[in-house]
Amino acid sequence: METFDIAIVGAGITGCAIARQLARFDLSICVIEAANDIALGASKANGGLVHAGYDPAPGTVKAQVNARGCELYGTWAQELGFLFRRTGSMVLSFNDEDRAHLEKLRSNGLANGVPELSIIGPERIHELEPRASAQTSCALWCPSTGYVDPFEVAIAALENAVANGVTFMRSAPVEAIEVAGSDDGAARFTLATPARDVRCRYLINAAGNGAADISHMAGAEEFQMVWRQGNIVVLDKEPRALMPLYPVPTPVSKGVIVTGTVHGNTVITATAAVREPGDTQTYASDINALLSGARKLVPDLDTRRVVRAFAGGRPVIQGTNDFFIGQSAVVPGLFQAAGIQSPGVASAPAIAERMEQVLRDAGVDLRERDDWDPIRHAPDDFDRAPLARKEELIESDPAWGQIVCRCETVPEAEIVAAIRRRPGAVSVEGVKRRCRAGMGRCQSGFCQSRVVAILARELGCEPSEVLLEDTGSWLVEGPLKGVR
Repeated sequence: METFDIAIVGAGITGCAIARQLARFDLSICVIEAANDIALGASKANGGLVHAGYDPAPGTVKAQVNARGCELYGTWAQELGFLFRRTGSMVLSFNDEDRAHLEKLRSNGLANGVPELSIIGPERIHELEPRASAQTSCALWCPSTGYVDPFEVAIAALENAVANGVTFMRSAPVEAIEVAGSDDGAARFTLATPARDVRCRYLINAAGNGAADISHMAGAEEFQMVWRQGNIVVLDKEPRALMPLYPVPTPVSKGVIVTGTVHGNTVITATAAVREPGDTQTYASDINALLSGARKLVPDLDTRRVVRAFAGGRPVIQGTNDFFIGQSAVVPGLFQAAGIQSPGVASAPAIAERMEQVLRDAGVDLRERDDWDPIRHAPDDFDRAPLARKEELIESDPAWGQIVCRCETVPEAEIVAAIRRRPGAVSVEGVKRRCRAGMGRCQSGFCQSRVVAILARELGCEPSEVLLEDTGSWLVEGPLKGVR
């Protein structure tokens, strides 16, 4: 059994951001993840918008971390090497009632510290986004909004944390937590997992949709999670990425949003329906609602160009629409980062910053390490590399010239690098999240068998043992044609 100063349960974007924030201190830290990779829960099934912070009600925890998180993304992107585009966004108004709501959002935003909010007319709207509906009468213009790939942010943060000494345990669902007292009055935690047991002095609960279970096992606050399911649609790449366009929000959702992505696709996100926990099915009614909502915002959007539809669940705490970030009032030494629904991606850097302060306020000794390195160098992206860099890579290793994924121009060497990174990919979907092999128009139709063969070779296993995603998701049962 290993002992750590801090154990963080959950390797979604929240847990990974907290791990990265705390890795600068002279502490032993472990991140414990139930699945076999990073960001396999709410962080994966996500549109990637870095909301600016005008939507949360002033005074809520969401309001306190959203605008700050959005502000921090520029620095985090530079230090961690992930793609981030600060494009600005517009909330479109179609009638007088909508206009009144825009005024409320602007007031919220000013109270929450969102910079440069303004209400603009049709001429300015179409200067900023020529494809926005001609029926819109005015819009809330917010220059600070942007977008990222949420799993890329989580992977980058945890890679940096691991490089600074953090331990990552995958395929380790927490099955039980034993809490014992100590001479100084703080609790000591022993976490039982199938991988191995872990003992820690402080426990951070960042388990997403499993946060209520972790809190219950530790004998702390009792709360229930609501599975607010969202369907999302991804369209093929556009010649020019769309600016994020929002409708006037509802009490439970920001509505159907159309946005570009850092890789040039268009995403339509997201429905909001309370469904059974774990439901990741896509529903025709939801998809139709997304497509019709998107066409209202962008009438010329070709919604026939869908390449992928998927769904996930937001970790909502029943009875509240806010985040729960702080030390447990029941179990000293347990710190909660629960209910991190939207705008969780936008807030992640600030949630990490806030958790650091919560630990300080609780008396945790945080002394910065002399050898802390905040920089994580992004891996080579062959598709985006200048021609001179492509030639340099191929000269260094001919596998850089062996294209495996044609849609996204991903060579064999880039896939190998994704597997060998720390923590690296151990599944087909893990490769996809790190270097986009299989992300394109054919959705792995061409490259999947070759990715399986590379994984088998690099992991030292048979192709029949390679997983699509998590435990039990085998792809083949026998020899692959042409693979020995």
